[in-house]
Amino acid sequence: MKIEKGTKAPALELINTDMQKVKLPSAKEGSTLLLFFPFAFSGPCTTELCGVRDSLKDYEGLETKVYGISVDSPFAQKAFKESQDLNFPLLSDFNKEAARAYGALYEEFALGMQGVAKRSAFVIDKKGEIRYAEVLEDAGDVPNFDAIQSTLEKLK
Repeated sequence: MKIEKGTKAPALELINTDMQKVKLPSAKEGSTLLLFFPFAFSGPCTTELCGVRDSLKDYEGLETKVYGISVDSPFAQKAFKESQDLNFPLLSDFNKEAARAYGALYEEFALGMQGVAKRSAFVIDKKGEIRYAEVLEDAGDVPNFDAIQSTLEKLK
């Protein structure tokens, strides 16, 4: 299944690094940015999420709640979040429900690994509608953050 711009965001519930359930989409007062990433502690994922960490004030200024989502356990994500001083929630999609619902799941990944999240970005407006959708096939690529920022500026 592929999520398209203009469709309703799937309603999901994932676990954060504090072992609490988080319902998505969440930001009734603003926008939500979901960033799916393959693995905690991998080089490209660390670079991407640290970049988001360093520009989080820009997202907050655009009334946007940012979430990082991977199929890692919440325990691995907590260690990753703490080691990189990430200042936004990481959510565990251990059962791969969110990645599958968003069309952001590699059934087959490198080295025979199965069920890994594709690097992806989704902007959801306060009404729960997808306003930006980007699913990358190459795990080494990063989302177009300029296009994401532009979409969020229009929603503010």
